[in-house]
Amino acid sequence: MFGIGMPELLVILVVALVVLGPKRLPELARTLGKAMAEFRRSTTEIMDELQTAQLDDARAKRRPPTQAPDSTVAATPAEPQTQTPRTGGA
Repeated sequence: MFGIGMPELLVILVVALVVLGPKRLPELARTLGKAMAEFRRSTTEIMDELQTAQLDDARAKRRPPTQAPDSTVAATPAEPQTQTPRTGGA
């Protein structure tokens, strides 16, 4: 836990008790606990969104590419048509 041992943690708690007093220390601990819970909840939501996006990308890569309807027909040039010569006059 952040490289803090039990003796160091006890000293920090005693100093906090002396500085803040016995009435404000539980209130501060409760507020800190709520903030930590909200932080965990937010990071979990972000991780879930990232994993969902990653799965969607993986599924999209496995799916064969779709072709647009008639897009290749319009892109290819039309073959030249041969005209038959007209004979006779009108």
